[in-house]
Amino acid sequence: MPLSSPIFRKLLLSAFVLVAVTLGPLGFYLTQDAVARHRESTRRQLAAEARILAGEMDKVEPAQLAAWTQDAARRSESRITVIDPKGNVIADSEYDQARMEDHAGRPEVSEARQGKTGFAVRRSGTLGVEMSYAAVPVTYRGQPGYVLRTALPMREVADAAAAVRWRILAASLLAALIALAMAYWFSRTFTRRIRRLQAFADSLLGARTAESLAPDSDDELGALAGSLSRTADQLRDLFDKLSMESSRREAILASMMEGVLAVDHELRVTFCNEAFARAVGARMPVPSHLPVLELVRDPAFLDLLSRVLATNQTFKHRLQLAAAEGRVFEVQAAPLTAGTRRGAIAILHDITDLERLERVRRDFVGNVSHELRTPLTAIRGYAETLLEGALEDQENNRKFLEIIRAHAIRLNNIASDLLVLSELESGQPATPPEAVSIREALESALRTVESEAHIRNVALKPGRLEDAAVAGYRIRLEQAFVNLLDNAVKFNRPGGEVRIETGRTPEGAAQVIISDTGIGIPSDDLPRIFERFYRVDKARSRDVGGTGLGLSIVKHVIERMNGTVTVESKLGKGSVFTVTLPALDSAAAQS
Repeated sequence: MPLSSPIFRKLLLSAFVLVAVTLGPLGFYLTQDAVARHRESTRRQLAAEARILAGEMDKVEPAQLAAWTQDAARRSESRITVIDPKGNVIADSEYDQARMEDHAGRPEVSEARQGKTGFAVRRSGTLGVEMSYAAVPVTYRGQPGYVLRTALPMREVADAAAAVRWRILAASLLAALIALAMAYWFSRTFTRRIRRLQAFADSLLGARTAESLAPDSDDELGALAGSLSRTADQLRDLFDKLSMESSRREAILASMMEGVLAVDHELRVTFCNEAFARAVGARMPVPSHLPVLELVRDPAFLDLLSRVLATNQTFKHRLQLAAAEGRVFEVQAAPLTAGTRRGAIAILHDITDLERLERVRRDFVGNVSHELRTPLTAIRGYAETLLEGALEDQENNRKFLEIIRAHAIRLNNIASDLLVLSELESGQPATPPEAVSIREALESALRTVESEAHIRNVALKPGRLEDAAVAGYRIRLEQAFVNLLDNAVKFNRPGGEVRIETGRTPEGAAQVIISDTGIGIPSDDLPRIFERFYRVDKARSRDVGGTGLGLSIVKHVIERMNGTVTVESKLGKGSVFTVTLPALDSAAAQS
């Protein structure tokens, strides 16, 4: 409704006040002007009638003067009064002259006796009403000094003024109605246009603009509409850019491996990516403005965020979250400021693997140092013994040299295995993979360990050797098979045997099974036998010349060829190692 609009009511009231303020003084002025004009017209009329009657009066006999005044009054429709030179009323058309007082002091009479036309407006003492008077000098019967006065009641002037006032009032009311109607139309139109601009401005605030605002006129509001439309176009472009940038930023943050959490100054969540939610055991999406305490129930983490907000500084902390199953995180928290709003951002960096690698590195260095120290100590000890005189001892010098030679060979084996492991772990093969025959690689490996098996009285019993081609590196595959067969021989019992079979899995993959009748592996040690330098029986491993790297090399070689190696073992009964590799003919058939 238009009347419900404050600006519409104000405009309409302003128009009404403007009309009232304008027409009020104008009506008063016009009324006064009409009254003044009517009075002036009355004066002129009275003066003209007085002059005409003064010409007639000279012909009237004194005895007929009273009758003549009454007749003249009827003709002129005014009151006629004749005053002698002494100021006495000698005739009056409406009142007995004998009862009338001296008129010599009347203003209009005084002016007439001076030879002028006198005028006056006053209340008549005789009639008791307000009258307008006009007096002219008259020479009567040859004698000057007489005065003829005409008079009209002022009620005629009042009636005329009232009539003028009513006409002005009617005209003013008509003008006011027309003005108010125009003001109503203009105010309604203006209000409608203002509301259109307001609705458009509100849409700008809500970023809901679907189209531009076309100017509806060439006035100031039309110019404002044009400006708003141009502003809307610029804001729309800005909103699109900001939305795109925000989406890109959120996509980057959401896809980060690191957990990201943003909070406001009240420690309420403003952003949380999936990595952070996963680390703290929460479900996505995390509700906005959720208290951090309901998301992360770790006092150290909450204290870290509180310190950032209190000091506006960046802090780092290492912690373990209970919900993350013992994983280790490095948390970096920094202040986050956007205009006048303050908050904090925390980034969780999972360093569990780094910690594990660091631990592996320390263990590796420690193991290498230990493995190298033992043969080096032996070599140094026997070399010093020889230098101190045992070199001349024919019974022992050769023995000492054989021991030195054995430990030197062991050092060389350790170095070679370390180089192989380094190459395998680098992930960069020296040469492209080639088609390798499983049977040929096994046969070559069997020939390599034949002498060791003969020395230890262990029988090598190849079974069904079904051939298959696999993609890999022949030398490395042979080395893996040699390590498996060598372990099966060295950790066997005299008179024991090692069985070798090849075949296919139901899926078509090539499979190599190497079983022995040796000492077996304790169940507690099975998960770790593929670790570097891990030995089940350290004393026996050194006695048989192992480096502790063989099974680790096997694992890396097979995994490099996209295969798997598993082990089953019973203590005192032997072990079974199973190598599974994707066959080239199977892959081609499936493709």
